[in-house]
Order: sequence, then structure tokens, then C-alpha cells
Amino acid sequence: MTLIIQNDSQEKPLKAKIIRSLKQLVRFGWEQALSCLFSVVIFASLAITQVVPLPFLPRYDWLLIIFLLMQVWMVFSGLETRDELKVITLFHLIGLALEIFKVHMGSWSYPEEGYFKIFGVPLYSGFMYASVASYLCQAWRRLKVELVEWPSFLVVVPLAAAIYLNFFTHHFWIDIRWWLAGLVIIVFWKSWVTYEVNRTRYRMPLAFSFVLIGFFIWIAENIATFFGAWKYPNQTDAWSLVHLGKVSSWVLLVIVSFLIVATLKQIKGKLY
Repeated sequence: MTLIIQNDSQEKPLKAKIIRSLKQLVRFGWEQALSCLFSVVIFASLAITQVVPLPFLPRYDWLLIIFLLMQVWMVFSGLETRDELKVITLFHLIGLALEIFKVHMGSWSYPEEGYFKIFGVPLYSGFMYASVASYLCQAWRRLKVELVEWPSFLVVVPLAAAIYLNFFTHHFWIDIRWWLAGLVIIVFWKSWVTYEVNRTRYRMPLAFSFVLIGFFIWIAENIATFFGAWKYPNQTDAWSLVHLGKVSSWVLLVIVSFLIVATLKQIKGKLY
């Protein structure tokens, strides 16, 4: 009888831990889902406009209108702050510049018609980069993200600039993405990101979080190309899976995005 009582007493704490862990996971997933709201709207719009033709304007222009209205609603509803809107606008411009260059170099294309295009790139494309910034800003705020052992500003800014410039220069010079990736590991080896879920703090190695976000963006990229957001040369005749090697590009882009957001957060923190 005593043995049975001891087993029950041991099982109860274990069961309580499992239940609490599941609750924490659900809460974390919910916060992540709210942070990804802009991205969800983008994917839903790509899918709907692919299946349901809209009148009066080409599909690319309707996408621009939908994303603009979504952005305005998120700010006025309080889901995004005005400071976050400034960061998102910066990412929109950075992404649009990269898109114009990549389309010019033949890396991918936007084959459909559209009135609001610049050098063959529809203006809605910048929102896909802006959605990454939106996710980072909202997740940062919702999960109360803090940085541990963050490197010096004098190291972070040149590293982010070098990663971004390599997206352009590798067409004319050697591709140094792997050297940059190795440098990221060295610079952020001791860095951690901590976040809060239901008043409990967790931590994760910063480099691992880069890889994790980059991998999920690669999955999102496959969904986006399937619905015709853009097309790689090998997808002109029929859709095919985006090459797994693109994960490295997205990881580096996530790193640039994260470094910009983190730097702006630190500057904001020092000013106020």
C-alpha cells in the first residue's frame, strides 16, 4: 500500500509538469501566431487571388492594395506601434532595392502584369520583407525579448552591412556567404536571446534562432512560389520545390533583419 502511495506522489508532479509544459507551448504558439498575422494575410491573399480572379486591376495591384490596407489597420488597431511602422517601412525599402537588383540579374521574375511596378518588380513585393520585420518587432514586444552578451555596435553594424551587400556583390565577385556565416557564429557564440511566456523566462542560443527562423521562411517561400508570388527560373513551366540551399540565403537575411531590429531597439532604449 505504501508503494502505491509513493508512485502516485511521484506521478502527480510529473503529470503537472507535462500539463504546464503543454499550456506553455500553446501560449507560445498563440503569441507566435499573433506575431505572424501580417504574414498570414500575405499567404491568404496570394492563395485567394490565385484562385479567384479580381476585376478592374491586375492581381499584383490588388495584392498591393490589400497589403496597404492591412498595414494601415494594424497600426490603427494597435497591433503595431508607430515606431514599428518606421522599422517595417525601412525593411520595405531595403527589400524592394534587393528585389529590383535580383530581377534585373535574372535570379527570379514577376511574370504577371501590373500597373504598380518598378523595373519589373511589383511594389507589393516589399511587403514580404516587411512582414519579416513585422514578425520580429511583434514577437520582440509580445515575448519581452532580451539579449544576453550582445556584441558591440561597431561589430554588429559592419557585419549586417557586409551580409546585405553580399546579396549584390556575389553576382560580380566571389560569394562569401559561408565566410560571413562563420563570422556570425564567432561573433555571436556567447550571445543568447531570452523570452518570456506566461511570466516564465526561457533562453535560446542566438545562432540557433537564426537557423530556425530561416528554415521556416524557406517553407513559407515554397508556399509563396506555389501561389505565384514570384518564380525562379526552374519554376517557369511548372512549380517545383525551392532548392534547400536557399535556406542559407534566408538565414543570412534573417540575421540582417534581426541585427537591424536589435540595433534600433538598443538605440531606442538608450534614448528613452
